[in-house]
Amino acid sequence: MMVVLYTPYPITRKLIPEVQEFPMLALSDQVTPQQLFFIHNHFKYPSQVNIRAWQLHIGGCVDRPYSLRYEDLLRMPQVTMPVTLECAGDQRSFFQPKTRGEQWTLGGISHAYWSGVRLSEVLRAARIRSQGVEVTFAGMDRGFRTDRPGEFAYVRSLPLETAMNPDILIALYMNGQPLPFKHGYPARMIVPGWYGMASVKWLNRIEVIDHRFDGPFQVSDYVYDRGDDRPREPVTKIRPHAVIARPADQEVLPQGEHWIAGMAISGDGPVVRVEVSVDNGLTWIPASWLDPPERYAWRRWAYRWNVTESGSYDVKARVWDDAGNSQPVQADWNVKGYGYHAIQHIKVYVDFSRP
Repeated sequence: MMVVLYTPYPITRKLIPEVQEFPMLALSDQVTPQQLFFIHNHFKYPSQVNIRAWQLHIGGCVDRPYSLRYEDLLRMPQVTMPVTLECAGDQRSFFQPKTRGEQWTLGGISHAYWSGVRLSEVLRAARIRSQGVEVTFAGMDRGFRTDRPGEFAYVRSLPLETAMNPDILIALYMNGQPLPFKHGYPARMIVPGWYGMASVKWLNRIEVIDHRFDGPFQVSDYVYDRGDDRPREPVTKIRPHAVIARPADQEVLPQGEHWIAGMAISGDGPVVRVEVSVDNGLTWIPASWLDPPERYAWRRWAYRWNVTESGSYDVKARVWDDAGNSQPVQADWNVKGYGYHAIQHIKVYVDFSRP
């Protein structure tokens, strides 16, 4: 693996948070090309990184606080895992009534192979004290919010028990190449199975704390708030859902044979069954998998559809994971539009006059 000693600020120096969707129609390979991988930033990009000076600080409620340089992390045992990341607001635009936030359609999700160091090894080396409750992760990106005064870094936390999961990585590489700056260089968190807000980019500080973290990106954002008397719940694992990548909604097709294809994922385990309906859910037909089951990866599927009559067709897809979880017909509406995973419904038209 190549070592990058210095990376400049990206050529496009955006002063506002960048958002980029993965074009779902481009779904072909399981791994998402770097240039198409979705982006969701909370603030502008951090300043340039001089990798010779950068350090990852580990401290807080530990007996042995210490810092790691980039070279130190590279010398540690490296682990590679296929993990799909999804923005918690993915498909937000489909909520009815509409909710606040970036109006994502289908593309707030992408897949890559991530390589790096197990977080649990880094934490054990710090000798966590018995009163440790949570672990916080701070990125180098900073900015201002509209709901609170002052400047904030992007900081998230995990329960200590969750943070010790050996599958959680401090990633240094993406698809075999040094982590791109736009995706968190020099190091980022990869929390498999959780929505992407947990996978903090541009990581520079890890702290064990003896209380529940109450930062704004923990308690104000990324909670399921139904707007009523029900208690708010934290956003954690990716809810099971299947996405139809093609045909596109409102597409006009000629007569004959077509492929209905897409992907499916769940944060609770591998997805094991996907079904397609072309009659608005009256009947369901199993689709075929294009990828093997993997614990934290999306799985592409396809169904060969032979159309014998012209007209409009209501197409749907639904999935089950190995824990038996599936999708609701209606979305779990919440104020900020997180975790949309209702059964997708598109309409296509078959015109026999088309060649």
